[in-house]
Amino acid sequence: MSRTYVGTTASTPYGNVKVEIVVFRGRITDVKALELTNFGGRSVQISDYAAPILRKEVLAAQSARVHSVGGATYTSNGYLTSLQAALDKASL
Repeated sequence: MSRTYVGTTASTPYGNVKVEIVVFRGRITDVKALELTNFGGRSVQISDYAAPILRKEVLAAQSARVHSVGGATYTSNGYLTSLQAALDKASL
């Protein structure tokens, strides 16, 4: 049975970031961005670009130890901070 864990809200200068993970048998099977930076149109574009890349990297690494997306430092840092909180809740 899979379980869902929601990370804490990470505050950035361009808005909040919050992610949730789905865990099945000790593995991350999905990562969803529940909230992404949204202060201004450019911030939304950056988040929309970075989120799928971060998701793919996290699923491959099975951890929050992935590189930030170039040009999306605040979004990446917020995403990975929230992700780590969700991983901590899942005890991964």
